[in-house]
Amino acid sequence: MENIRWGRRIRAFRRLKMVKQVELAKEMDMSVSILGQIEQGKRVPSDEQLEKIASILHIQVEELKGEKEEGE
Repeated sequence: MENIRWGRRIRAFRRLKMVKQVELAKEMDMSVSILGQIEQGKRVPSDEQLEKIASILHIQVEELKGEKEEGE
């Protein structure tokens, strides 16, 4: 269940920031397939990957974790 939550939050923030999946995957130096698996909850992102995603999307890791509301 945790995997799905991560994936949904990553996808939601990516779309909110108007970043295409292929663009984020390229910035992450990973395949679109792997990023898709993360967004679908089939793969768990590492802490390092979460930090990089947050950095690319200009948000804090806590927002991805749901520990902090956006804009807080």
